[in-house]
Amino acid sequence: MSRGIFITLEGLDGSGKTTQIKRLANWLEKRGFKAAVTRQPGGTATGDRIRELLLDSRSKGLAPVAEMALMFADRAQTIAEVIEPALAAGKIVLCDRFTDSTEAYQGGGRDLGTEIVLEMHRVVCGGLQPDLTLLLLPSLEISLGRARRRNERQTAQTGKDEGRFEAEQDDFYRRVWQKYREIALREPDRVVLIEGNLGVDEVYEQIVEAVAERLVISTTTVPA
Repeated sequence: MSRGIFITLEGLDGSGKTTQIKRLANWLEKRGFKAAVTRQPGGTATGDRIRELLLDSRSKGLAPVAEMALMFADRAQTIAEVIEPALAAGKIVLCDRFTDSTEAYQGGGRDLGTEIVLEMHRVVCGGLQPDLTLLLLPSLEISLGRARRRNERQTAQTGKDEGRFEAEQDDFYRRVWQKYREIALREPDRVVLIEGNLGVDEVYEQIVEAVAERLVISTTTVPA
């Protein structure tokens, strides 16, 4: 059995990743591919506990290096429990965030820099890299507005608070946004940049085109 393919979706909260990853999984399954969908932080029982700590607004005063270490602890568990077994079984793994997020948020947003993040990735993840990364990068204002409204709705509906990052100042997010663009420019063979304030269907079409090209399949053999 041939090894599967590892695809990640990246971008600021509010960029539309969650919607697009569901649509992409459905598109792949209609074409006979087995897709495994996961997320970071989270995706495992241990990861969900780490996610709660990282995203809860009550987690005040968390040191940037501690925050990064927790992200990688979650990542190591997801690789061992979800990603590697799925790839070994020949599945296409769709992951909502991976090390690019840590480089953008902790390396850029927290000013830790790229080098420490990539070194942690080498040690913790064994150098595992996505085969394809789809980076959704609408304007900063659009992304933040969506994310903050979503968190307000979620908190009101469920009482669950995942707004710690959204409470950051806009300067933090400008650094995140810029670091994402730097990653795309540095690794154009891996990262497909989908930039601008596009509609949901426009983004989906670009995602499907990029994935179909990587998998060498037609975009039209099965209805979308």
